[in-house]
Amino acid sequence: MTKTILTLVLLLSGYFLHGQDCYNVQIPTVSSEKLIKAPASVDEKPGLPSPVVSDGSREFILFKTAANKYTCMDVTVENGEPFDYKQGLSGKGNQLKADGEDFPHFAETGIHTTEELANAKTITGLSVAKITVDARPWGSSGVGFVAGDETIMSVIWADNQTVEKLGLTHPDIARPLFHFWNAMHYQEQYNAEQEPDSRLKLASFFYNGKELQFKVQGSRGWQESIFNDEILGTGHLEIWRELTPLEQRFLDEKYKHLTAEQLERLKKELSYLHTGEMVLFYINRYGFYEGHNEYRVDPVTVASLFSLKPINELHQAANGDLYGYFITHFTENPE
Repeated sequence: MTKTILTLVLLLSGYFLHGQDCYNVQIPTVSSEKLIKAPASVDEKPGLPSPVVSDGSREFILFKTAANKYTCMDVTVENGEPFDYKQGLSGKGNQLKADGEDFPHFAETGIHTTEELANAKTITGLSVAKITVDARPWGSSGVGFVAGDETIMSVIWADNQTVEKLGLTHPDIARPLFHFWNAMHYQEQYNAEQEPDSRLKLASFFYNGKELQFKVQGSRGWQESIFNDEILGTGHLEIWRELTPLEQRFLDEKYKHLTAEQLERLKKELSYLHTGEMVLFYINRYGFYEGHNEYRVDPVTVASLFSLKPINELHQAANGDLYGYFITHFTENPE
C-alpha cells in the first residue's frame, strides 16, 4: 500500500498522522558518516549530540552496551508493521496516529483546545462516562488508568494545560519515549536472529547530554485498552537518571520547606519513570498520560528526565510548586 493510499485510508477512518509541524522541540542534524550505526560499535564515546536526525529524516540516539561500547540506534518515530500481542505481531505499530475524528485540533497541532475537550462526549465511539468507569480502579484493571476521583476528561484537560505551559506539544512528550521503545524493539528483533554470544545488549542511553538507565520487563497476558482501539499492553518500562548538581541545588533551595521525605519524593518524580507501553501510544493518539496511579507518565517528569526543559522552567510551569503539582489529583472537568 502506497503512502498516499494509506494516508487516505486513515483520513476516511477518522484518524490523522501527527507531522513535523506538531513538534516544538527540534532535533539537530548530522551527516550519516559520523554515525556508528547498530549493530556496529566503537570503544570511545562519539562526540555527537543525541538525539540526532540523519539520512534525511531518520532519528538516532546513542547507546552504551553492556560491553562498554557505543552504538547509534535508529529509533525513528513512525507507523510500522502491526503491534498486536494477541496475534503475536511485534511491529512498531501506529506511532504517529492521532484521533482526528474526536479531536481535530489536537490531530492538526499536537495540542487540545479547552473547547474541543469540553465538547467531547465520546472518544472512539465510546461515551466519556463509560471510559471513565472502565478507567477507574477495578474497572478494566485493578490499578486503573485514572484515580477514583478523576475522570478521563479531567486528566486529559489538566495534562494538556501543563504541556501548553511548558511550551511543548503532546508529540514532543511522546517522542523520547518512543525513541527508547523503538530501540528496545530493534534489540529484540536483532537478537532473535543471533547466536547468544553475538546478541546486542544495551545498558544505557544518552539524551540531551544526560545518561539514562533503564529496565524492561514483560508480564503474563496483556492489558486491554479503555478506548475502542488496537492498543494493548504487557510491558513494564523503567527509566531513570541522576539529577545534576545544578538541579539538586535548585530543588534544595526552592523546596527547603519540605520534609526530607517530601523532597526525596519530589526528586524521584523528576528523575524516575515507571510505566507500560500503552501510554506511549495514548499520548500521541489522545493526549492521555493516565491519571494518578503507578503507571502514569507525567509530562513534567518526561520533560525533566529527557531534559526537554530546564528545572527552573518546570518550576514555573507548576506555578512555583512542583511538589503540590505532583500530588494533586485532577478533579476538574473542562468547561
